[in-house]
Amino acid sequence: MNNKKFEVNPLGVNCYVLSDETKEAVIIDCGCFHPDEWKDIKDYIDSEGLVVKHLLNTHLHFDHIMGIPMAYNDLGLSPEANKSDLYIYNKVEEQVEKVCGIKIAHVEMPALGKELRDGDEVEFGTHKLLVIQTPGHTPGGICFYCKEENVLFTGDTLFRMSVGRTDLDGGSHKELQQSIRERLSILPPETVAYPGHGPSTTIADECKYNPYFI
Repeated sequence: MNNKKFEVNPLGVNCYVLSDETKEAVIIDCGCFHPDEWKDIKDYIDSEGLVVKHLLNTHLHFDHIMGIPMAYNDLGLSPEANKSDLYIYNKVEEQVEKVCGIKIAHVEMPALGKELRDGDEVEFGTHKLLVIQTPGHTPGGICFYCKEENVLFTGDTLFRMSVGRTDLDGGSHKELQQSIRERLSILPPETVAYPGHGPSTTIADECKYNPYFI
């Protein structure tokens, strides 16, 4: 499986484009703020001859969804996420003002497509991504796990040696710790975790060094 990372927007969100030999692909967390950021992603998709089958989101905070309208307009794909985060999806302007202290113009978001629930499988090409429900950072937080490739896409549930914040609307420190310990720490130690911000890590390293795994 090919995994191309794009770091987008001032908050440094990792947007991932996954593909394989069939040329089918998925996008995870399209957080582009600027058209030039989306153009870089779209140019990569076009240059590789990829056909994007799914527009996926680990959660629906503004920094992970701002590129969805551009992707929707160019690819015709509705975003897929857990609908427990729907309460913040159409409040992009409120989210930005609360977190960044600035006012922005209204952002028109396309309607959510398929709801992703715990245990669902997202298929593209010869690969499958297992949806793992990991509430805490947001109520609808999910991770995407590919057992065959030993990779996990964690959004803001897990960072290298840290975890996502829980002080925003719907966040729960207790639920996040439970998600980490009961859903992620049990994965194979060699699993490589690709977070929503920052560098990758492994479950082995997190179990050994991350205090939230203890």
